[in-house]
Amino acid sequence: MTVNFYEIYPTSWQTVKRLLSYLKDYKKIVLLSLSMTVISTIMEVTAPVVMGAILNHLQTAIAEQVPMDFNYIISTSLLLAGLYILLALSKIVVERMLVQLSQSLIKNMRTEVSSKIKKVPLSFFDQHSTGDLLSRITNDVEAIGRNVQLSVSQIVNSLLMFLGITVMMLYISPLLFLVFFITVPLNILATKIIMGRSKKYFRAKSERLGGMVGYVEENYTGTDLIKAYNYQDQSNQEFKGFNDRLFEVSYRASFMAGVLNPVMTFIGNIAYVLIAIVGGLLIVNGTIMAGDVLAFMQYSQNIRRPIDVIAEMANTLQETIASSNRVFQFLDAPEETEDTTHRIAPPIEKIEIDHVGFEYEKGEPVIQDLTLTVNQGETVAIVGHTGAGKTTLVNLLLRFYDVTKNRILINGIDIRTVPRDNLRSYFGMVLQDTWLTQGTVYDNILYGNIHATKDEVIQASKEAHAHHFIETLPNGYQTVLNEDATNISQGQQQLLTIARAFVSDPAILILDEATSSVDTRTEQLIQQAMANLMKGRTNFVIAHRLSTIVDADKILVMAKGDIVEQGSHEELLAKNGVYAELYNSQFSE
Repeated sequence: MTVNFYEIYPTSWQTVKRLLSYLKDYKKIVLLSLSMTVISTIMEVTAPVVMGAILNHLQTAIAEQVPMDFNYIISTSLLLAGLYILLALSKIVVERMLVQLSQSLIKNMRTEVSSKIKKVPLSFFDQHSTGDLLSRITNDVEAIGRNVQLSVSQIVNSLLMFLGITVMMLYISPLLFLVFFITVPLNILATKIIMGRSKKYFRAKSERLGGMVGYVEENYTGTDLIKAYNYQDQSNQEFKGFNDRLFEVSYRASFMAGVLNPVMTFIGNIAYVLIAIVGGLLIVNGTIMAGDVLAFMQYSQNIRRPIDVIAEMANTLQETIASSNRVFQFLDAPEETEDTTHRIAPPIEKIEIDHVGFEYEKGEPVIQDLTLTVNQGETVAIVGHTGAGKTTLVNLLLRFYDVTKNRILINGIDIRTVPRDNLRSYFGMVLQDTWLTQGTVYDNILYGNIHATKDEVIQASKEAHAHHFIETLPNGYQTVLNEDATNISQGQQQLLTIARAFVSDPAILILDEATSSVDTRTEQLIQQAMANLMKGRTNFVIAHRLSTIVDADKILVMAKGDIVEQGSHEELLAKNGVYAELYNSQFSE
C-alpha cells in the first residue's frame, strides 16, 4: 500500500524541536534579543515597586505629620521615568532584531523549499496539487516567520515577567498572593480546554487554504475555457464550496483563539476584586502600606498580561505547528536518488531500450515489453493513439521516471547509473505545451544554453525562422514577455521554444508534438529548418500529424505500451496495418 507522507503528522514537540533547530543559524540575534528582553523585563518588574515607594513616602509623611522630602519624590520620579524610557528603547531594539530574525528565517526556509522542488521526482507533482504546494511555500512559511517573530520575545518576556512578578508579590504580601493564586487554576484550565479544541481547527485551516489556492490557480490559468464553455456559474459554485469550507474552519479557529482573551480577562477581574477587598482590610488593620497594596494591585494587573500572552501564544503555537508540519512534510518528501557510477561521454553512438517495462501505479503497466535500438544520426518517429505510451517513452529516456523493468542503455551504459545532469546535457526538447519564463525574448532563448553568445542566439533564431518576427517586436530580442507570454501568438511561442532547443545544440533532439501549435505556413518553415538541424543528431519525434514524419528513418507505431509496427513510411504503408490506417484516416478527412 502506498503511504501518503502528507498524512503523517509528527508530535507537536517533534515539530517545535525541529523548528527551533532553524534558529541555530541566528544564535547571535536570538541571544541578543533574549538579553534585551531580560533587561526590559527587570525594568518592567521594578517600576511598580518604585511607584509604590513614592506613595509609601507620602502616606508616612501624612500619617506622621512630617514634612515631605521633595528631593526624594523628584529623584524617585525621575528614576521611574528613566526606567520607562529605557524599557521603551529596549523593546524597540528587540523588535528590530526579531524582524530581522523572522524575515531571514522566511527567506532561508523558502530557499530550502525551492531547492527541494528541484530534487523531488516528477511523479510527486503528478500526485499533488500545485496550489497546495504554492500555499506551503507562501502562506505556511509566512505564518511560521510571523509567529516566530511574535513568540521568541513574548514567550520569554512573559515567563520572566510571570516569575519576576510572582517573586515581588510574595515579597510584598504572601497573604495577598494566596488570594491571587486562587484564580490561577482557572487560567490553566481555560487555556487547556480552548487550546485543545483549537488545534484541529488550525490544522484543517492550513489544509483547506492549500486546497482553495490550488483551485484558484487552476481556474485562473483556464479562464478562457471557463468563459468559452459558459462554465462561470458552475465555477462560482465550486469556488463557493471551497470558500465555505475554509470559512467554517477559519471561523472556528479564530473564534477559539478569540474567546480565550475575554475568559482570561474575566478571571483576572475576579482576582483584582478579591485583592482590592483583602488589601483594603489589611490597610485598615495597619499590617500593610497603601503603596504596597497599590504596587500589588498593579502587579496583579501586570501578571495578567504574561498569562494572557502565554495563552494567546498557545493558539499561535497551534497555527505554527500546523504550518510547520505542512512545510516539513514537503521537505521530507522522497528525493530522486543519484548513482554517479558512470558518466556518458560523447559521441552518442547508440541508444538501446532493452525489453523495458514501466508503470506509474503498481499493477497498472503503461509500457510492458519495449525493445528498440537507435543508432547515431537516426530519426525515430513515434506515433500512436492517446495513451499508447509515446510521451512516457520520452520521460524514461530523460529519467523523469526510472524504468520498473530491465534497462535503457546509452553507449552501453545503464542510464540509471549516470547522474541526471550528465544524461540530460545531451538532450534538447521542444514540448507540445510551450513553457516560457517571464523575461525577455533573448533570455528565453538563452535558457537552452546560458553560455551561448549573442551571435549564437541570433543564429538559432534564424534557423528556427523566429528571427524575423522577433525583429518586428517593439524591443526586438529585449521585448519582455508577460506572464504566460500572451503578448505573442501561440505559433511564435512555439518558434521560441524551438530556437531554445537549437541554441543548446543537443546530441539528441526530442520533439513532442513540435508543430502541433503552429499554422501551416510556420509548420512548413519549421520542417525546412528541421531537415538541416536534425542532421548528425539522434532524433525522437512524437506527432499525431503523420505528414511531419514521413522522412523519418524509422517509424514506431505504439499501442498499449508496446511497438506493434516499425519501419519506414513506405514500408509501413505497404504493410497496410495500423500505421496505414492512421495515415489514410488523416488524409481522408
